[in-house]
Amino acid sequence: MDWSHYRFRSVWDLPAPPSDVYVVLEQAEHYPRWWPQVREVIPVDERSGVIRIRSVLPYDVTFTGREVRRDPASGVLEIAMSGDLDGWARWTLTAAGPGTRAQYDQEVDVSKPLMRRFAVPGRPVFRANHALMMRAGRRGLRAYLEAV
Repeated sequence: MDWSHYRFRSVWDLPAPPSDVYVVLEQAEHYPRWWPQVREVIPVDERSGVIRIRSVLPYDVTFTGREVRRDPASGVLEIAMSGDLDGWARWTLTAAGPGTRAQYDQEVDVSKPLMRRFAVPGRPVFRANHALMMRAGRRGLRAYLEAV
């Protein structure tokens, strides 16, 4: 087993139609407005940006996200990631009653030396840290969608 390899899936039920959720999610540079752990998104060009995140643990994770799929008709947004995390992340949006079910899938290899050094003993902590970040993101996006 590669202790520095992670797969995550989160499902968020949101109180807005998929088209509205899609518009918010495709604007990654605005994530810090509603997702507290996304500290900074610096656009590099029309299809990529540098993203800095920090959850409960006292370190930043920085990576470049490059758009590989933007398909509003299918409700899919996908990026390739390189830096402290190498891999991909994808949002898939589907209608769920009057709202949206947003599925977030991510598969990454950790490159950050500190996280690799503590890969085995830290794995449960890193997974819990990710879960807390995703929970806060869901709360933030729900509140943001309800306010607009």
